[in-house]
Amino acid sequence: MAKLLDRAYEKAATHERLDYDEGVALLVEGDTHVLSALAHRRRMVLHPEPVVTYIVERNINYTNACITYCRFCAFYRRPGDKEAYVLSHEQIGKKIEELLEVGGIQILLQGGHHPDLPLTWYEEMLRYIKARYPVNVHGFSAPEIEHISNVEGMPVETVISRLRDAGLGTIPGAGGEMLVDRVRGIIAPLKTTTASWLDVHRTAHRLGMRTTATMMFGHAETLPERIEHLERVRQLQDETRGFTAFIPWTFQPENTAMWRYPKLESHQYLRTTAVSRLYLDNVENLQASWVTQGARVAEISLRAGVNDMGSTMLEENVVSAAGTTYALDGPGIERSIRMCGFEPRRRNVYYEEVLA
Repeated sequence: MAKLLDRAYEKAATHERLDYDEGVALLVEGDTHVLSALAHRRRMVLHPEPVVTYIVERNINYTNACITYCRFCAFYRRPGDKEAYVLSHEQIGKKIEELLEVGGIQILLQGGHHPDLPLTWYEEMLRYIKARYPVNVHGFSAPEIEHISNVEGMPVETVISRLRDAGLGTIPGAGGEMLVDRVRGIIAPLKTTTASWLDVHRTAHRLGMRTTATMMFGHAETLPERIEHLERVRQLQDETRGFTAFIPWTFQPENTAMWRYPKLESHQYLRTTAVSRLYLDNVENLQASWVTQGARVAEISLRAGVNDMGSTMLEENVVSAAGTTYALDGPGIERSIRMCGFEPRRRNVYYEEVLA
């Protein structure tokens, strides 16, 4: 392993593409400080200006009713549960108005897999939003889209096309969790497969839409399986060039059916984040996860390959349901960025600078 690790260090230092075994060597044996330094060097090649970006956005969960019963999720409620809900158009509109009041430009629109909502319901929601509010809708995870496809008995491509025509702008990477079917069978056996998640994003890219990719780690996966996940993202990016960013974040066990899994420590988050930057040589942007790690660790990650602080997240329900409640508004994000010696800049979903 030592010889392999030395080779991986050398390739990372000269910005050569790492292979799977080298990625595993870095994650298993690499020194955290060395990995962070190498990842920061790579970040500065990709983004040489001393700038860190962020977006003013609000998360809106249109329903918490869900029939996939993922073991890692503390947010969902079974259909018919007294705490299950579906937001009205007016409730969604009020949330967007609150976002616009603070200069927001985007909503992250996601929900559970509701068994009774037809495609027309989603189309009407999107048309309502787009007719009234100047926001990008970054919405519907790959599993949600596949769920709608199954409910309607309709091809995924048709579902995406109709959602896009109704007002969907871009698709987030949620639902990826770990792109290894062994792991998915443990944590979310009723959810979409690895191949299906990739195919939804491949289809969206083919239709001209941009998406993000995520990785939820620190549960049932092995360290080599984290590299498997990165490899699958990298392969699809080679094929389509449709991912704008990668967002690694740590599983939060509290209040979930997987509460026995120990919560990852911050250095483990930083190691995986740094290796993600080194391995994903074709994904331009890497986002911090202050929502799960807090501001201080997110600040450290800005020297471990990260170039984006993510979103202001005016509202966050899924991670907070699992007992983790960090909060940062725009000024707070900008303070964190400046403390680390970078200049904060607001962006849109395409990582283009926008005026505050």
